[in-house]
Amino acid sequence: MRLGIVGAGMIVEDLLSFIHEIPSISLVAICARPVEQKKLLDLQTKHGISQIYVDYNEMLLDDSVDTIYIGLPNHLHYDYSKEAIIRGKHVICEKPFTSNLNEFLELKELAQQNQLILVEAITNQYLKNALTMKEYLTKLGEIKIVECNYSQYSSRYDAFKAGETPPAFSAEMSGGALMDINIYNIHLVVGFFGSPKKVEYFANIERGIDTSGVLLLDYGDFKCVSIGSKDSTAPNSVNIQGRKGYIHMASSANVCDYFDYTLNKEIPIRVDYKNHFHRMYDEFIEFDRMIQKKDMEKAANMLEHSERVMRVIDIAKQSANLIFGSDSSTAASQGI
Repeated sequence: MRLGIVGAGMIVEDLLSFIHEIPSISLVAICARPVEQKKLLDLQTKHGISQIYVDYNEMLLDDSVDTIYIGLPNHLHYDYSKEAIIRGKHVICEKPFTSNLNEFLELKELAQQNQLILVEAITNQYLKNALTMKEYLTKLGEIKIVECNYSQYSSRYDAFKAGETPPAFSAEMSGGALMDINIYNIHLVVGFFGSPKKVEYFANIERGIDTSGVLLLDYGDFKCVSIGSKDSTAPNSVNIQGRKGYIHMASSANVCDYFDYTLNKEIPIRVDYKNHFHRMYDEFIEFDRMIQKKDMEKAANMLEHSERVMRVIDIAKQSANLIFGSDSSTAASQGI
């Protein structure tokens, strides 16, 4: 993979902290706004990036780049992904894929028409612990209750309360707890159990954005409660309760640390399979493989998963009357 990175924020710095450990990925270029040029130069020197750009179109014209990684604010994912696909680049887009389902469906069709890999960077669909947990679900018997809590007091919440509108709390920029934090819970649950039958989102809304909320997913035979909070904190966890036992993970759904598997009246068994200390490592190993092999079948499978998640997101937003800047006022749910 010959990678061109878009963005210079925290998630990009996170990526650069380990990406050199995957030798088949070449850091060809990085692009950000002109005001961030000094930071780009610093990142170039520190991480051995071949080229810097302050114009996205110029980077897309660089034939030495075959894949674009988009690490920008949520509302920019659709436009930047679309431009890259049009220019013949594979795309790895940070979560959430897009602001709404219609944007996602357009990108999906465009990528498949052009035989290009388009994937969402969502850690828990690739982490070894998460994949192992899915295998253990059959040991629990009939699933009855699923509970996920990812709560983390945002470093920008105080500024928001003081009257500012940082991207994480901007409806125009598709921020909020559902899109920024609860989406990890949704990906995990949908990855395990598929699409729910019913979705309801009960959100704490301030100035038009959800700062926290409780998402209810009805699967018919069992129920799921998914909590995401940026205005308060709590111990993060995932609990899956079945007739024969339960799984407890004492970490957030984006990290998927070790978990305990416990059958009724038996001693817990701790399970921990990690390939790397960094939560993003496993996904980039697989992205690199998919792009090198041009594995369109795996890419299609992952797009189907992301589509199911985006359908949940759209219905949840409508349930809580959340409207982002890119949403059409006439957009209606396409069902699950």
